[in-house]
Amino acid sequence: MARIAFIGVGNMGGPMARNLMKAQHAVTAWDPVEAALADIVEAGATQAASAAAAVKGAEAVVTMVPAGAEVRDVYLGAGEVLDAVKPGTLLIDCSTIDVATARDVAAAAADRGLEMVDAPVSGGTGGAIAGTLTFMVGGPDAAFGKAKPILEHMGARIVHCGPAGNGQAAKVCNNMMLAVSMLGVCEGFTLADNLGLDRQTLFDVVANSSGQSWAVTSYCPVPGPVPASPANNGFQPGFTADMMVKDLRLARDAAMKSGTGTPMGALAEALMALHVAGGNGPRDFSSIIETIRAGG
Repeated sequence: MARIAFIGVGNMGGPMARNLMKAQHAVTAWDPVEAALADIVEAGATQAASAAAAVKGAEAVVTMVPAGAEVRDVYLGAGEVLDAVKPGTLLIDCSTIDVATARDVAAAAADRGLEMVDAPVSGGTGGAIAGTLTFMVGGPDAAFGKAKPILEHMGARIVHCGPAGNGQAAKVCNNMMLAVSMLGVCEGFTLADNLGLDRQTLFDVVANSSGQSWAVTSYCPVPGPVPASPANNGFQPGFTADMMVKDLRLARDAAMKSGTGTPMGALAEALMALHVAGGNGPRDFSSIIETIRAGG
């Protein structure tokens, strides 16, 4: 059993922390949102008064916060985590942030003799609850080796992507491809509707043909073919449109800084942002099919 500090126990972090507790780890939690903190304390975590207080005496720290600015603040700013942890504490940031921030914070940790990995996730809230997340991990081999047993209590697939920041690089590439794929699937099913082709028939063909993708077989954006997809539940989110726009902007930032042309990613960002502007930010990102049906 390890003593783990968990900072950020909202929609994703809360279930992840619960899975650590199910594995008999002792979790001390902090979150600026009182309701989220109360929920995890009710589940058995110890409440801390601040991020710095949460990490005192911890053997590992897991962070799951909204964006790069919050990661910097937690570790280098008002959160004071890098100053508060004891020597030898392992740092695991599961937030999805820009590559540059991930590398900057990891370098600051290394300067203090601390091991850190960036470990963003794929799998949404369903995967967080079930403990089936995929972790894309960036950091030194030794740090990855120490982080893996902890991450295995929260995920089903743990992939070492290379040095610091490469977990974030893998995440933004993955989500950019997912968004582009989902838009194609939405256009295909919309065209099928307008041509009078039954949705289940199209699904049966595409699921076993060259148009097959995860967006079709696991997350089909029309009701019926995949009962567990958000389309069958009023587009209640597994992954919100707001979060997809955030990730597409991270991908665009990474593309610009690396001199990479990503025209399809840029178009996906523009369409998803239009969808969000229509009031759909809190809904699942696959609800973009409604904007496509309406003509964009």
